Amino acid sequence: MGGQGIREMTAADVEAVGEVARAALTLDTREAPALLARLLEPPRERGWTALVTEDLTGVLLASMSGAAPRGHIDLLAVAPEARGRGRGRALVEAAEEWMRGRGATEARFAGNPPCYAWPGVDVRYTPAACLAERLGYGWYGTAWNMTADLTGDLSVETDLARLAEAGVAVHKATRRDLGAVAAFVETHWGGNWAWETEQATGCHYASRDGEIIGFAAWGARPAWFGPTGVAEAARGLGVGQVLLRRCLAEQRDSGLTEAQISWVGPLRFYSRAVGARVERVFWLYRRELGRP
Repeated sequence: MGGQGIREMTAADVEAVGEVARAALTLDTREAPALLARLLEPPRERGWTALVTEDLTGVLLASMSGAAPRGHIDLLAVAPEARGRGRGRALVEAAEEWMRGRGATEARFAGNPPCYAWPGVDVRYTPAACLAERLGYGWYGTAWNMTADLTGDLSVETDLARLAEAGVAVHKATRRDLGAVAAFVETHWGGNWAWETEQATGCHYASRDGEIIGFAAWGARPAWFGPTGVAEAARGLGVGQVLLRRCLAEQRDSGLTEAQISWVGPLRFYSRAVGARVERVFWLYRRELGRP
């Protein structure tokens, strides 16, 4: 497939490729193998591929955006000792060939929700940004994560009592609850968030008069927080902050000392609620796919 020396990944390659990801993705070393495993199990309806170099020093995962004629570079990693020899370029060109074969007219170095590694290219992964620009990809947006310190006060007892007085109860979702929570999420925010909620390591939700009014989840992207949302009619009660703190406390109990809040929109909410700070910044790239 594509340039010489590129082939589809097999199950026998996963362990070796996980080590390549661990060595190459220096900002994500701890999560790299788990991140790769997550990308290898996307939603069933997603078109995707995993490509490797013959010597297993480079890996690329790519996918299609639903009905849109658009492909995504989801993950690209080349072992540090193998860089500078054209492996990254060959992998991207093979992925673009795969995208064209499925009708894509545009390729992106950008996350493909709901199953994604990053919103875009972390600005500190300089080789990836340089490769994208060298191959004709143009910048079209910026996204960011916020970092929450988990060593501080995440207590919610006072807030839980106040919410109880307003008729609101907060629950840790069990596997039996997840179907109802996901249905609520899909109604208000769509299928992408519903899938992430179902895949989450931990999920908490709030209810009033037997109806779900808010949720928060973490771990759909390993060790990251999100998604979360509160129904419009229930906003202003402080439900979102309680759900956030419940999830972050659970992440702390899993052994983390800080958590990434992914692809953030409302900066002020997270800053006020838990003192989160903007830290990881991502550039989003795209280019039209003509003939090779």
